[in-house]
Amino acid sequence: MSAKPDTGRFARFLLGAAGALVLLFLCTPILIVVPMSFSDRSALQFPPQGFSLRWYEAFLSTPVWIEALLTSLKLALCSSVIALVLGSLAAYGLARSRLKGGAWLDANFMAPMIIPHIISAIALYFAFAALGLLGTFTGLVIGHALVATPYVISVVGVAVRALDVRIEQSARSLGATWPRVLASIVIPNVYPSLLVAWIFAFIVSFDEVVITYFLAGSYVTIPKKMFNDLSQQLDPTITAVATILIVGSVLLMLVVARLSGGALGGIAHGDKR
Repeated sequence: MSAKPDTGRFARFLLGAAGALVLLFLCTPILIVVPMSFSDRSALQFPPQGFSLRWYEAFLSTPVWIEALLTSLKLALCSSVIALVLGSLAAYGLARSRLKGGAWLDANFMAPMIIPHIISAIALYFAFAALGLLGTFTGLVIGHALVATPYVISVVGVAVRALDVRIEQSARSLGATWPRVLASIVIPNVYPSLLVAWIFAFIVSFDEVVITYFLAGSYVTIPKKMFNDLSQQLDPTITAVATILIVGSVLLMLVVARLSGGALGGIAHGDKR
């Protein structure tokens, strides 16, 4: 009789150990890059032999890096807002439509997430060259919004489908217009998912390098600057930049986890009612 509990505890131990090993494997790059960013040597070396903030100071005191950071933030903000608006409307339409080809449309909206970005970059390169948008900030925003929109559709679509459609139908039967239903019912109920979707879109745009490399022209973003420097020289400043990006991404993911938990809790609470 006592063998079953022992077997269960052993299985849980193996599962926990496997999870810990996978987490360690995923965090290995972080465990290497972050300590190297505090090195006092002029070359990349692991483990670091001394402690210094010189590479963070180099990043903050170099105009090219600061300009690249500002460009990345501006680009990510513009493209993520566009992706949020377009993706949310598309997600709502897909969730509420009764079209027979709804699944086919949904799959097509996910295409930019599945197709390698190099293919999308080549297609956008020739299209924007013909339209005169190649090397422009507008073209960059459109390209980044294109790859970020599927993430918005995925997140917002789940939230819209979880929202009871009868609430919207009741509002419409009482005379509420479709924009009023969206503003008064849909958005207040799915706003945590909207914020999560925007954060995902922002991160995707900020980290994008392939499409940026094809379309940016003279514009330099943080990922493009890092790629260029890595291909030319191993500047330890890159480790400081990478550490800052890691910290920022972790903080955003904590916000996403908090919002996702709140959204799921709200949905569960609504189901109980």
